[in-house]
Amino acid sequence: MLTIGVVSLVALASCKKDKDEDPPKNPIASFQFAVSATNFLEVTFTNFSQNATSYEWNFGDGQTSTEANPVHTYAAPGSYTVILTAKNSVNASATFNSAIELQDPNSALTLLAGETSKTWKLFRQGSSLGVGPDAAGARTWFALENTGARPCVYFHEFTFARNGSFTFDDKGSFWGETAVFSGTANNEKCFDAIPANMINKDGVNVSAWLSGTHAFTYEPTTNTITLTGTGAWIGLPQLGTSAESIVPEASKSFKAVIEKKEGYDLMTISFSYDGIYWDASYASYSNPALEPEVVVVQPPFGEDLPNLTPTEMWNTFETASSFMVLDTAGVYPGNGPAANGGMAFAMGVADPAGVGVNVGKYDRKGTYQELQFQMAYDIQFTNFTTVSLDVYMPSSNNYSGTLTKGVAIIIGEASQTAQWWTGHIQYDATASVMDAWVTYTFELNAPTSGPGMGVYTPGSRTDLDFFAISLGGGGHSDEGTFYIRNFRFQ
Repeated sequence: MLTIGVVSLVALASCKKDKDEDPPKNPIASFQFAVSATNFLEVTFTNFSQNATSYEWNFGDGQTSTEANPVHTYAAPGSYTVILTAKNSVNASATFNSAIELQDPNSALTLLAGETSKTWKLFRQGSSLGVGPDAAGARTWFALENTGARPCVYFHEFTFARNGSFTFDDKGSFWGETAVFSGTANNEKCFDAIPANMINKDGVNVSAWLSGTHAFTYEPTTNTITLTGTGAWIGLPQLGTSAESIVPEASKSFKAVIEKKEGYDLMTISFSYDGIYWDASYASYSNPALEPEVVVVQPPFGEDLPNLTPTEMWNTFETASSFMVLDTAGVYPGNGPAANGGMAFAMGVADPAGVGVNVGKYDRKGTYQELQFQMAYDIQFTNFTTVSLDVYMPSSNNYSGTLTKGVAIIIGEASQTAQWWTGHIQYDATASVMDAWVTYTFELNAPTSGPGMGVYTPGSRTDLDFFAISLGGGGHSDEGTFYIRNFRFQ
């Protein structure tokens, strides 16, 4: 009887345990991989899955495995998508996938650096460099072509050598990128590449960007090149490892894809950060006769617009027709998402203060966010001394990051200037009142920023035809919503 009683107690305890036991947790699938240093086709997979009891691997080449941490050897170089399915004891499952690029490191390095060395120059056909929101929209915001706009950059040479050295030859000339040289005598032009000229807008010497020899490493499995050595660069000098920097850096990393073409190889490099995608195309010619000449003289851009001397110029944004001269038909990007992904604008929106008169709604969505007005005339400012704008700045916006409370009005010339931002003037203010309409008024003869400040005022020019409104600060992608009305010159 004693033995039976003990068995019964054990059975009861066992039933209670089964009843109270929690169901197994859902699995989480995850893994990392490493390519063998001695065999580029051999890949070791390390499984970091959780709450799983079995695994199914699909290596992307028709082969599979049920091991926890398999080592797989591929038959040929190429791109493969590896999928891991992790399951628990009740067959709940989760998947994780990762792309793997397998290249013979020797052949990949030869494609980049030749048998001993290989020199690359900015591609001279079509667009060679630009910026956009992502890879799919590359160069949609800005694209550089061999038209004579920046001839010096097409002579620059970038040489990768098999011994790991990277050499830049500026060929005696350098381009004054606005991000670096704004407000200096060398802004937006080719200038002599000497240390005395390499002073950035903050007064810092950036001559480390001039001709020099540095080092590089190339990881073909991830298409990543890293330049090391202060001042080493390719693409644009200020493009850093994670963001624009206006001083030389110790290293730069970027993606590089190299294609073999007829008579030349084409390398496209890319930098991606903070919602901005920069890329540039470089060519190395096996047949130099195929390389186009550099256009050194830029033909005239656009046309001279007819002059107009208005006595009134305003837009209330109450309706599509509530304007005088400052026609919304010339607004870029118009009543919808911007072509450059920077902002969206709508007229006839209910006043957030509840006054009853409709206004304009300004949704900032990207780095290049101006509400732009391209006029059909060169405006003569004889009858105007001020420009003003009513702004309603909601406190509900998140101003803790890079979004600011800045208000800016821009005046420039665009019909005969390919890049209006290289010569505009700007009127700036910072909002101190939230959730209420505030009128910001500026004297036209007293701009506060812009490359044209100190060079001209609206009254001293006869060819100004471009206006813009910028809210929330420039150079970042933090979003914000604002309201505007009564954009007015008086």
